[in-house]
Amino acid sequence: MQIIRYAELKAQPWRNGGGVTRELASQPTAVPAPDGSGQASGWDWRVSIAEISKAGDFSAFPGMDRVLTVVEGELLLLSVDGAERPLEKYRPFRFSGDAAAAGALPTGDIRDLNVITRSGAFKGYTSIIELSKKRAHPVFGGQLGILLQGQATAAPGTAAGTSETAAAAPTTLGRYDAVIGSDTDTPEILGRGFLAVVSIDRVAD
Repeated sequence: MQIIRYAELKAQPWRNGGGVTRELASQPTAVPAPDGSGQASGWDWRVSIAEISKAGDFSAFPGMDRVLTVVEGELLLLSVDGAERPLEKYRPFRFSGDAAAAGALPTGDIRDLNVITRSGAFKGYTSIIELSKKRAHPVFGGQLGILLQGQATAAPGTAAGTSETAAAAPTTLGRYDAVIGSDTDTPEILGRGFLAVVSIDRVAD
């Protein structure tokens, strides 16, 4: 079971300097760099959490699709190609990375969860669920489970032929820690609070 500890991630400045982002996970692109070096350029998808403390423009991501979810703070006024949209906490919103986007903060600083995928190659989805102490929530392959609020533990699922008593002890999650999903020994999350489940699906050829 793989857990990404948010507290250990390094803050990276936005391309335009308007905020900072901590990357939880990404997949490098297979597309060669335009300089002919043969090296991969950028990534095909990325999941990150950004901190926004002042109004201003968002970085552009040409050729990408974005799903943005406010996870801390009350409201982000997002302008996309001149159309203003109020984004409330825990309400995912999808828009094009090609769009001219800017944000205003009428209720103060926010954090947002960003899922950015290369158009035509991958599609990203974000769901916000309420956790239960009685029924574990599985995190499957191609998914990340991110603890947004509350208290929770994660444990690998019990593989076929293995008794529950032999299963690994649960691991306590901190706020914004991410559990990487798996279809074998599928991690399960128990607790009380809210979990973001991010799914990255490959687009069929």
